[in-house]
Amino acid sequence: MNKVFYLSFSFLIVILTVLPTMAQSTASKNISTFSIQAKQLDTIKKIWVYLPESYSSNNKKFPVLYLQDAQNLFDKSTSFVGEWRVDESLDSLNLDLIVIGIEHGNEKRIDELTPYPHSEYKGGKADSYLDFIMNTLKPHVDSLYHTSSSAENTFIGGSSLGGLFSYYATLKHPDVFGKAIVFSPSFWYSEDIFDFTESLELKSLSKNQFYFRAGEKESEKMLPLMYKMKELLSTKLASNTQINIDSIPDGEHNEKLWSKSFADAAIWLLELDK
Repeated sequence: MNKVFYLSFSFLIVILTVLPTMAQSTASKNISTFSIQAKQLDTIKKIWVYLPESYSSNNKKFPVLYLQDAQNLFDKSTSFVGEWRVDESLDSLNLDLIVIGIEHGNEKRIDELTPYPHSEYKGGKADSYLDFIMNTLKPHVDSLYHTSSSAENTFIGGSSLGGLFSYYATLKHPDVFGKAIVFSPSFWYSEDIFDFTESLELKSLSKNQFYFRAGEKESEKMLPLMYKMKELLSTKLASNTQINIDSIPDGEHNEKLWSKSFADAAIWLLELDK
């Protein structure tokens, strides 16, 4: 065997050995996936499903959390720069919560998650994405799994543009989504989201609840806009206890922050004592 061939063959063996390790899935055994036609978006969406450990041995109906950007939620091998570790957190907490992760549309992500267009980044087609979740995905999930489909047991959440979308979705359909996890919301994207909040009738969100978190080392606008929205939103609620808001010291705009915040948010969703 000549030297060049030997080195090439050895290099190939190393690559074939290392690559599977580098791309090894970190998703727990409680994760599964399925694909569904999204006619509203003219595409097929991949959906990730987390079922709690108690699901198979329990016939009760479970609350459901719909999370955006599924690629970054459960599996390091599919994430951009780290994962939220949603499955590991819920496994360790032993919470009775189903999580539906919706993969973003890659180059269409901005279109899907923004309710209003930006002068430079465009977008503004979130209503179509929201229609898909409400009228295609949710009915399918409710038919497949033991879910409690009422608003008080249906939650939505996301970070960055996903946080903006989840906030908008709850305001748009408070009868569908009872609670929203809003991490590092991109309220800077359009002033229209403030106008929309302002346009709501007083106490129109009498039963809905919101969980806001953002880091102190994010953009200069992040915390001021989040707290500005909190003040505006509070005028539409029946009680200030409907808002759970805080800033995270040293928190940056990344999956590390949202992963760190998720466990507490999940406990809040289910109204459990820490």
